[in-house]
Amino acid sequence: MPSLRADAQPGLTWLDESDSFRAEAIFRQHNGQVARKGTMGFSTDAIHISQEADPATGAIIVPIYQTSTYVQEELGKHKGYEYSRTSNPTRAALEQNLARLEGGQFGFAFASGMAAINAVLTLFKSGDHVVTGRNLYGGTFRLFERVLKNFRFEFTYVDTTRLADIEKAIRENTRLLFLETPTNPIMEITDVAAASDLAHRHGLLVAVDNTFMSPYLQRPLELGADIVIHSTTKYLNGHSDGVGGAVVMNDAAVADRLKFLQNAAGAVLGPMDSWLVLRGVKTLAVRMRQHCENGMAVAQFLARHPKVKLVHYPGLASHPQYELGKKQMRGPGGMLSLETGSLENARRVLNSVRLCSLAESLGGVETLISHPATMTHASVPPEERQRLGITDGLVRISVGIEDVEDLIADLDQALAKI
Repeated sequence: MPSLRADAQPGLTWLDESDSFRAEAIFRQHNGQVARKGTMGFSTDAIHISQEADPATGAIIVPIYQTSTYVQEELGKHKGYEYSRTSNPTRAALEQNLARLEGGQFGFAFASGMAAINAVLTLFKSGDHVVTGRNLYGGTFRLFERVLKNFRFEFTYVDTTRLADIEKAIRENTRLLFLETPTNPIMEITDVAAASDLAHRHGLLVAVDNTFMSPYLQRPLELGADIVIHSTTKYLNGHSDGVGGAVVMNDAAVADRLKFLQNAAGAVLGPMDSWLVLRGVKTLAVRMRQHCENGMAVAQFLARHPKVKLVHYPGLASHPQYELGKKQMRGPGGMLSLETGSLENARRVLNSVRLCSLAESLGGVETLISHPATMTHASVPPEERQRLGITDGLVRISVGIEDVEDLIADLDQALAKI
């Protein structure tokens, strides 16, 4: 497996074969046996798990089962499918595939990442308390504060990089520790293994939003978490042409409850979007390697640029949790943010880019640039944004897989407008 470009960051080789997080160390459990389906590497699983040739036609790609219902052979006898809200063959293939990639047993696909988070929270009941990070995606914060609080859910927001703060926030009615790591958009990293161990000692479940990393770069279940959540809209799909969400876990009892909720509430992923994510996942490994390489090069360029005050990126040695990132993540990813110093400076950069696209979302093959304070985190109160470092001058970049020299040239000319 190729390492990051030598000129990107001296001494940083997260994806190098010699690294303790090489593919063989994380994703293969051969025990000296010949590889077979189910024991192969990440890329092989991504391409082949639950994606066998169609038995009816031999089609190598899983069909799009664009149907609402299924004819039953006789009363009480069907072929495993009754109604597409309950189950659909295309969605089932995706759910099984994502479960394997995250190292889980059970997978569930939802209509959006927010629908996935909402489903996980409805595993709990009115009066239950959740400890979560102080720096969450704005949509998650909005769901917690403006929707679930109306149903008497209670939330405490803490710095989850500090275990003492997590433990101090736990109450008698606490049921869940909800983590986002790295955080959006400041890129703070929580020690998933240590936080999970702490939470389990208090009888809590641990859910991790793994959207920024994807299962290729981080596997929360293997670090001790109970539930993994994704916005499949982002890196899993990877092509900015579908919206969806996913939840993966190993606990059969929790999975049974979530399966009931998925069917009862009905926010399921449609067959076309399921097919698009299956398509995207096939190239996840190669895309994530390029996102890492480009992200590192762009971060290094920005860190040296005189118009940039600060860069938040896990691959930089200046990142506060740099060593932790190397320990629990396979690579630093393609997400970063930079401080320009003011709203006017941010506006000049955002309005001047030519190759980077000013847009919401992230994780696509194209580079997207955004302004968290007025876009992704507009629902967070201004004083709270300021306290977290989500200033009016902060710009977030989802670094794509274009030729990195072109990206750097575009950012350079945009920064020159400051």
